[in-house]
Amino acid sequence: MPQILRGRVSGTKAMQFPEPSWIQRTSLELELEDLEVYLRVRSPRGFVGRRMPAKVDLYSSSYSNYETDIYRQISVETYGRDLGQTSWVSAEESEEIPRALELTADSSVLEIGCGSGRYALHIAEKVGCRVVGLDINEAGICAASHLVAARKMGDQVSFQYCDASEGLPFADESFNAIFSNDVFCHIPQRLDVLRESFRVMKPGGRILFSDALVIGAAISDQEIATRSSIGHYIFCPPGENERLVQEAGFRLLEARDTTTNAAQIAKRRYDARNKRNEALIAAETKDNFEGVQQFLACVHALASERRLLRYLYLAQKPSDSEPSSG
Repeated sequence: MPQILRGRVSGTKAMQFPEPSWIQRTSLELELEDLEVYLRVRSPRGFVGRRMPAKVDLYSSSYSNYETDIYRQISVETYGRDLGQTSWVSAEESEEIPRALELTADSSVLEIGCGSGRYALHIAEKVGCRVVGLDINEAGICAASHLVAARKMGDQVSFQYCDASEGLPFADESFNAIFSNDVFCHIPQRLDVLRESFRVMKPGGRILFSDALVIGAAISDQEIATRSSIGHYIFCPPGENERLVQEAGFRLLEARDTTTNAAQIAKRRYDARNKRNEALIAAETKDNFEGVQQFLACVHALASERRLLRYLYLAQKPSDSEPSSG
C-alpha cells in the first residue's frame, strides 16, 4: 500500500498511513534541520503543489523594496497605479473608499493594516483629512514613516507599530472613520478588534473592511496550506462577518461580493512578477519567488471558481440618538 506521510526526524522511524482512495499521490517530508516543509499534492481537481517553503514572504519584501522600479512596475501592471498595494483592492475600490466613509477635510481616520502607508498618504492628500496608520509589520511602518518625512506630512499623517488584536491605543471616540483592506482575515480576535473599533469611533462614524477568506465551497488541505503560506489566516463561513459587525454594535450598511476583483488582481500580479522573474529571484531568493507565485496562482484558482470569496463590508456606529446593534 502506498504511503502518504513520511516523517523524517533523527532517531525515529517513519510513520505510515494508508492512502485514501481519492488521493493519487501525496508526500510530506518534514526536515527539522532547515525548518522547510515540502508539499506535493495532486487533488481530485488536478491541482499539483510544488516545493513550498515553510514561510513565504510577500509583505516585507514588497514594503522594503517599495521604492525600486521593479516593484513599482508590478504595482502599476497589477492595479493600474502604484500605491504600494499588496491587497485585493481594485483601483475603482481605492477611489470609492473615501466616498463610502464620507470623509471630509475635518475627518480623523484610522487605517488598520497600513502596510507601506502609501494609500493612507493618498487619502490624506486627496481629501485633506488626518490619518493614523497601524501595522504589525516593521518593514511597512519603516517605509511609511520614511514617506511621511520625505513628503513633510508629519502634521497630518502618522504611522505606528501596533498589534490590533491586543487593543487600539487610542481614547474613546477618537476617529470619524476606520478602514482596513484585507487585514481582518489575519486577526484571530476579530470581534475584539471590531469592539475596539466601535469604542474609538465617534457616534455616526463609519467602518469599512474587506475579507478575502469567506468560504464558498469545498477547499482541500493543500489549497488551505498554500493560501495560508504568507502568514496567519482565519477562514470564516458566509454570514460570520455580518454577525460579528452587529455583535460589536455597528449597523451594517452593505456587504458586497468583490470576488471577481480578487481573481483578476491575483492573475495580473502573477503575470507581472513572472515577466520579471530573474530580477525578483535575485531580490527575494528562488524559493520565495516560487512560493509567492504558487500563492498567487492558488488565490486566482480559488476566487475564479468561487470556492473562496471576497466581501467588502461597510457599517456605521449609531449616533447618540440611535440604539446600537450589539
